[in-house]
Parts: sequence; C-alpha cells; structure tokens
Amino acid sequence: MRPVGVAALNAPSRVRGVDLARGLAVLGMLAAHLLVIERFDPTRPGTWVDVVNGRSSILFATLAGVSIALLSAEPGSSGTRPQRGRALSLTRRRLIVRAVLIWLLGVALVATGVPVYVILPAYALLFLLGAALLTLRAQTLWIVAASLAVLMPWVLPVLDAVPVWQAGEAWNLTALVGWHYPFPLWAAFLVAGMAAGRSDLRVAHTDLVLVLAGLSAVVAAAVGASITAHTLSAVPDGGAFGGYLQTVLTDAAHSGGLWEVVGSGGGALAVIGACVLVCRLRVSAVLLPLRTVGSMPLTAYVGQLVAWAIGAAVVLGDTGDLAGFRALQPFWPFVLATLVGCTVWALIWGRGPLERMIAVITRRLVPR
Repeated sequence: MRPVGVAALNAPSRVRGVDLARGLAVLGMLAAHLLVIERFDPTRPGTWVDVVNGRSSILFATLAGVSIALLSAEPGSSGTRPQRGRALSLTRRRLIVRAVLIWLLGVALVATGVPVYVILPAYALLFLLGAALLTLRAQTLWIVAASLAVLMPWVLPVLDAVPVWQAGEAWNLTALVGWHYPFPLWAAFLVAGMAAGRSDLRVAHTDLVLVLAGLSAVVAAAVGASITAHTLSAVPDGGAFGGYLQTVLTDAAHSGGLWEVVGSGGGALAVIGACVLVCRLRVSAVLLPLRTVGSMPLTAYVGQLVAWAIGAAVVLGDTGDLAGFRALQPFWPFVLATLVGCTVWALIWGRGPLERMIAVITRRLVPR
C-alpha cells in the first residue's frame, strides 16, 4: 500500500514538472542567500552557480502564475479554459485572501531581521494582480506578458527615483511591498507563468516550445547585453541619459534591466518546460525529494528563513550578521534538512503545513 503522499504527488490532476521546478527555485534562492558567489564566468566552473542569483526568484514568481492558471481552470480543461460564474468568483475571492495571508507571513519574516530581501510581500501583490486576470486566455496573457517585459524596464528607473523608496527606516514602504522585487515589472513573470499554465503543459509540444522559445530568449538577451555594453562603453560621456540607458539595458541580477527580464524570464519558461518533460520519464522517480519541496514551497521557504533567524540568534547573537552566518557554512545542512523534512512530511501527511493552514483559513473565510 503506497503512502497517501505518493498518491497525492502523482495524482493525474497534478503537473509533476511544476513541483520539480518549484523545488529548484526554492533551493536556488537558498543558494543565493547562503553562498558567497563570484560573478559568472563561462571559463570558470566554480562561478556557474551564479545562475541562481536573481533567476531563482524570477522562476519562483513565474511558477506562481502557472499555479494561478491551473487553480482557476475549468475541470478537465488541462488549464486552458478559465472558470466562469460562481466558480470563478469563489477562486478570485480565495486568491485575494491567500494574498493577504502571504503578505502577513512576509512581514513577519522581515521582522526577524534576517538579511535577505523577503519575496513574500511582492508575491502577495502579484497574487492580487493574478486574481484580476483570471478570465484571460493564453494568447492574451502572452501578449500582456511580452508587453510588460519590454516596456517596464524603461519605466522602472523612474519609479525607483520616487523619494518614498529612499527612506532609511527598517519598516518603510520598500519592505512592506517587497520593492526589491518591484511588482509592476515582476508582473511580466507572473503573467508569463499564467500564459504557460493556460497553454496546456500536459502536451509535450507545449513543453518543447517553452524550452526552445525560452532558450532563444536567453541567447537573445546575452547577445543584446553584450552589444549594448560594448556600444555604451564607447560613448565618452553619456551624461544622465547615458546612465539611464545603462540602467535599462543591462542583464545584471536584480537590476530589472531589459536584458535581465528577457533572459531570466525566458530561462524560467525553459526550466518549467524542461522539468515537465523530464517528469514524463520513468527515471523521474529519483527526483521525488525535489518534487516534495516544490509541493510545499511556502513551508520550505518560510522554514528556511525561520531556522536561519533562530540559528543566527543562538550562535551569533545577531540575526542580521550575514557574513557571520555564511561563515558557518549552513548551505548543505539546510539543503539536506529541507529535502529530508519535506519528503518525510509529504509521504506521511501530504500537503505542507503552511499550505494546509492557509487553505483551511481561506476556506473558513470564503466558504462555498
């Protein structure tokens, strides 16, 4: 008799590759937080782990869009048709409640003083945006995502210059809305994920197109960034406008530049397509631990930061000492604990504890 968790993880209604991609995103963000990483150099394999910087959180946001699309689809439509009528209204109201609960969790994590940019406040705002777009079909969502990806990098420097983001207090608007992941720009990743979810990920052709199109975007962004850097470096003094162009036309992690958005967004779609394709193979059973992490991403993400806060407070006496905590080399112990803890929980109890708690509260506040 198989454990109940295995049956849930392998249920026909579940897209296994999405769980795998989420697991990679969670562990990638953990690596970005805990490892001292040198800038990527293709000739030095030791720097290749730099791919997790910025890209893991973008993959996480894109997968949020996939989840919203699958959650709001008509039964039996493989995600391609959005719900209608009362079912759509119920899903939308529950998404709004989830967004509020995730925002509260994010604020609580910020309060721990752990020196990371907590993604959950921005994640919550993206959920609200997703709730407003539930009725859109795949083609429209792709157009919206592409438009945001191309236009918002030009607008973001103007938004960043608004004085409200420059306040020095710990509890400023930057932390409360997660502006290190600016939602007007990151909406492009969420909507792209929704478009992927509406495109029927259960069809191999869809997954292959995501891989090829995503990799094409990665290559185009790398070429564009190289040409841009060479061109702008040849300009003696570009003044304010030259500085603006350098801010917009960059692929640096967490920059919000055009080439980062195109390259990392395309990379996220390629990873999702590749993970779904891999999970069609029998050998994918060995990836079960990663899939269990991806089946409870909120529990894994919050659990890691809470463990970090407790460990740093006990050992260092300061939750904000990033260099001191990294010096303890906690990355691999955290990875092992996350994989083992999530696997055991999933096999015995199924749904993650935080996911279960949010679902229960949501159903109580928004009953059928």
